[in-house]
Amino acid sequence: MQQSSHTQAAHTHEQVLQAAADLVSAFASNDTARYFASFSPEATFVFHTLPQPLYTRAEYEAVWAQWQAEGFAVLECQSSNGHVSLQGEVAIFIHDVSTRLRVAGEELQCEERETIVFHCREGRWLACHEHLSVVSAT
Repeated sequence: MQQSSHTQAAHTHEQVLQAAADLVSAFASNDTARYFASFSPEATFVFHTLPQPLYTRAEYEAVWAQWQAEGFAVLECQSSNGHVSLQGEVAIFIHDVSTRLRVAGEELQCEERETIVFHCREGRWLACHEHLSVVSAT
């Protein structure tokens, strides 16, 4: 018996939410290998903290390694207000991110909004694009 399209969409929605939660958890715990395993090799990244986009996971991994060498560490990261939009084999996840970081010995608190685009590859939802923006004060 086949699942109804509504049941299947709900299941897919939960899979994407879990993929996003796993990605955030890996980031929050500084688990570099697990964090980068959440992204496809051809993933792209747009961060407000960098002057230009990164066009592959390998480019981001190199920047991440440089940051860590300079004393970067994630101390805490919390996701809230998550929303998933299913678009066939692609899912768009939007959420607010509250992150406490250590950068060059100084602790910083960041309030940001993030869009992560996931695509289904061999039954697994991998992030293929991430865009991080500062949340504007109102």
